[in-house]
Amino acid sequence: MPNSTIADVENQDTEVTTNDERRAATGQKTGFAHKLYTGQLTYQFIPHRKRWYVVTAVIILVALGGLIFRGLNLGIDFRGGVEFRANVSATSASADDIRRAVLDTGLPELDGTQVVELGSDQVQIQTRALDSSEVTTLKKGIAKASGSSESSVTYSKVGSQWGSQITKKAVQALVVFLVLVMLLIWAYFREWKMSVTAMLGLLNNLIVTLGVYALVGFAFTPATLIGMLTILGYSLYDTVVVFDKVRELTRDLDRSPYTYDEAVNRALNQVFVRSVNTTIIGVLPVAALLFTGVFILGSGPLQDLGMALFVGMLAGGYSSIFVATPLLTEFRRNERVVKDHDAKVLRRRTKEEKAADRTRSRSQESGAGESASSADDAADGAGMPPSSSVAREAAESSTSSASSARPQPRRMTRSQRKK
Repeated sequence: MPNSTIADVENQDTEVTTNDERRAATGQKTGFAHKLYTGQLTYQFIPHRKRWYVVTAVIILVALGGLIFRGLNLGIDFRGGVEFRANVSATSASADDIRRAVLDTGLPELDGTQVVELGSDQVQIQTRALDSSEVTTLKKGIAKASGSSESSVTYSKVGSQWGSQITKKAVQALVVFLVLVMLLIWAYFREWKMSVTAMLGLLNNLIVTLGVYALVGFAFTPATLIGMLTILGYSLYDTVVVFDKVRELTRDLDRSPYTYDEAVNRALNQVFVRSVNTTIIGVLPVAALLFTGVFILGSGPLQDLGMALFVGMLAGGYSSIFVATPLLTEFRRNERVVKDHDAKVLRRRTKEEKAADRTRSRSQESGAGESASSADDAADGAGMPPSSSVAREAAESSTSSASSARPQPRRMTRSQRKK
């Protein structure tokens, strides 16, 4: 890569400004959104990284607050409970009707009951763990609301031990996934710091997604767990794309005219539009899935999966640009190679700035001399004495005047001298 000078950078900035003015004069779009989607965006991601650290810290604190003070609404598969199914074809009762009937039984701690419509003629009710008398009471209430016989209302008990086994297996799968991903990224980039920062980005996604589930009160079910594992893969893909561009622009760092932070910032600007577009394209169908699960079906696996994918994709796109990559610069800034290169670049720029200042000073002096010469030529053409001649005559006149002002010795006649 050829070495760039300060003058080259100034010329590039002038050219960009001129192009913007030309587009504005011709009525073309020059706004932020247009530059964003045409790849002309230049934003100082790395110099402004601290403000994004603050934003990320606030988001994580809110998510942790939701997890601590509200907690996850664990589904029946994780906490155990009783699942009822009833036919509602006789009364066409909705999920809300069945939910009200469950609450009207007067049994305690049924606020977290989940009712899902299975097709057009069946509903599924999931409650906390119940004893035999509570099961009988609840069956009567459901049968009355659905218009079916009590014997047609079926139920099954899910033990909490089975839910704890699922949780244990899920945690094991997550740990194995993270370890394999770290090894894969290290093998691909030959840089363990990229593996660590990528894992920190994934951890941010997990905390944010779990925090949103705690805040909105959606049930955490096996479908949610599947969605979270899916978004980890999606977020990892986006992070690898960004890191690959960073590696490309910092591979020959010793020949680069940019510091390490500047090279990473250029990489982020080059992939930012792609990352945003990829995230939007991925989120749109997931948003439709979430809308269907929440507003059409009411609840169920589709809602749980859609929420995990929706939040996770947004968090993954954010963390790749504003969390993982800035943290990579923090990890590498104190490396000997990076520090030496940055110092060399800054020294070269200082020399170029001094040389540019000297050239500018000589140009100004030369311009002043040419202006005086031009003024003399113009005066000579008009039949007037040149300004330089006038100045010399004025100086000579001033000198002679000063001489005449001094007291002169008295002259003596010849006869006086003879005496």
